[in-house]
Amino acid sequence: MTTITEPIAAESAADATLQRQLTDAGAVPRHIAIIMDGDRRWADRRGLKRTEGHRHGRESARDIVRVCGELDVEVLTLYTFSTENWTRPRLEVQALMKYLEQSLRGETAELNDNNVRLNAIGRTDELPSRVQRALSDALAATADNDGLLLNLALNYGGRSELVDACRALARLVDEGKLSADDIDEDQMASALYTRGLPDPDLLIRPSGEQRLSNFLPWQTVYSEIYFTAVLWPDFRRNDLYDAIRAFQQRQRRFGE
Repeated sequence: MTTITEPIAAESAADATLQRQLTDAGAVPRHIAIIMDGDRRWADRRGLKRTEGHRHGRESARDIVRVCGELDVEVLTLYTFSTENWTRPRLEVQALMKYLEQSLRGETAELNDNNVRLNAIGRTDELPSRVQRALSDALAATADNDGLLLNLALNYGGRSELVDACRALARLVDEGKLSADDIDEDQMASALYTRGLPDPDLLIRPSGEQRLSNFLPWQTVYSEIYFTAVLWPDFRRNDLYDAIRAFQQRQRRFGE
């Protein structure tokens, strides 16, 4: 779980040149999804507490949110806390919830300054009440922004999402508002947490692992997937540029 906390330095002239090169080279993904992986390994390798890995990972999230706004990416989805993360040691989970609450409380001004609208997907009603209140306040405070949509996957699991979608459709059938024969892919998509959002064009997983880990299984069926060995706390805008360059070099076929 990673968050954004501090103001971001203004982009340099060199960075602006790199961004122009990217946009000139081809289409920038409308929707980028990232599995923010490697915080704990980053800390272990340095002999630090694992919570330090999460803390340092905020800097990566902060930088990536900023550069996605600069590149006019429409949606950035960050895998922030999974349904499986509750099985981690109690003190680590408590620290993660504390970081999340603090970040939601402290980052609203930064998000508004950058015209970023916050959204959240997942079973957020199962988060601690204090985190739910902080999330609700941050969602309301950024609701009028029309720049980058920062989509936090909180207490998110892909299988849980599909279960919740099936339950929602089943209720409509029970209420006589929908026929079971009319359930198709469009109906299913409309029942997902991500309804109304474009599917990810690019899915990035740092840390060297090469699996989706229960992240957006429906939405990523045609996403381009980019794996890198860079651990999340070391992942910065130059690493994102590398991922986008790789994306631009691929020919998307969509089953053709």
